[in-house]
Amino acid sequence: MGSVAESTTPIAEKKKTGSSSTLSRVLKYSGVRLLSLFLTVVVGIYLTIIIANMGGYVDKMMKSQIQETITMQIAMNPAYEKMDPATKNKLTQEKIQSEVERLKLDQPVMIKTIGHLKNALTLNLGRAMLMSSDQGSRNVRSIILERIPYTLLLMGTANLILFFATLFLALALSRKYGSVWDKIVIALSPTSSVPPWFYGIFLILIFAAVLRILPFGGVIDAPVPKDLLGRALSILKHLILPASSLILASFFLSIYNWRTFFLIYSSEDYVDTAKAKGLPDRDIERRYILRPTLPTIITSFALMLIGMWTGAIITETVFLWPGLGRITYKAIGLFDTPVIVGTTILYAYLLAITVFLLDFIYALVDPRVKIGGSGGAK
Repeated sequence: MGSVAESTTPIAEKKKTGSSSTLSRVLKYSGVRLLSLFLTVVVGIYLTIIIANMGGYVDKMMKSQIQETITMQIAMNPAYEKMDPATKNKLTQEKIQSEVERLKLDQPVMIKTIGHLKNALTLNLGRAMLMSSDQGSRNVRSIILERIPYTLLLMGTANLILFFATLFLALALSRKYGSVWDKIVIALSPTSSVPPWFYGIFLILIFAAVLRILPFGGVIDAPVPKDLLGRALSILKHLILPASSLILASFFLSIYNWRTFFLIYSSEDYVDTAKAKGLPDRDIERRYILRPTLPTIITSFALMLIGMWTGAIITETVFLWPGLGRITYKAIGLFDTPVIVGTTILYAYLLAITVFLLDFIYALVDPRVKIGGSGGAK
């Protein structure tokens, strides 16, 4: 009995030591990975701030706009008509300087960009220069939060339909290599080189202008239906054309890419062995084709989820869809730096979090991947 107890004790200690070593390795890898992703986010956001401000050119434009606006306001105000010109000029300069100081346009560009970076990293997005929300708020966070639901509705509907429809159609098509449908998909795949807004214009011309069965744009009818079902149906009707344009722009190319991807794995030796054993096609697809491709499928799905938050700038503008893409387009046109930086921050953080989580998801779905091993997750 004593010898058995003595022999099992080192085994238990060895298991405990191994578990401790694995935990230490995972924590070390997570820390290094988080630090590297954080530094990447910092650099990306800082470059966005520099580019959005155009090296200080936007500040000069804002100063000129402030000077022109205030000068015009005082000149057109009846209360200042009888004021002495020198006093009026002094008042104008004081108001201009006060507004410049309020917007911190008098600070050096480098100091100002560092301040923007600090606020961005702490999600203190500040106030927009020119834009405002539908409720009149100039808080950047309010502007973004107001538009997120519309973008998620449009991009989520289109991307989820596109992802799952093309994935399963490609899997079915990979079983019929060289068939008529296979050749049709290959022939139509170049149509995905056309951007979504181009399809959107044709869909508007056909279904809104000619057939008059769908609206030209917007998100809901005016006047807004009073009942919940009526509002839901109205939003769904407005959603059809923009979602269809996004789906059509990538549909055939996505099927072609997934179909080629599945064909590569279908030609592996272990798949031929499974077929020789007489396993059903469904089992072969699930265990020998889909399972090895799960990391790639998960990566594509995760990046698709991130893309849902960014919106489609030109497509949303064409359809007058009030999402993040449209306010980004408007912010770029108005040189509204805080709004541009705010939308970039949202994407940067989502991308970093997704990349970090993907390493652990890979380890769960693929036993070949080891977290924290030599070279990281591999």
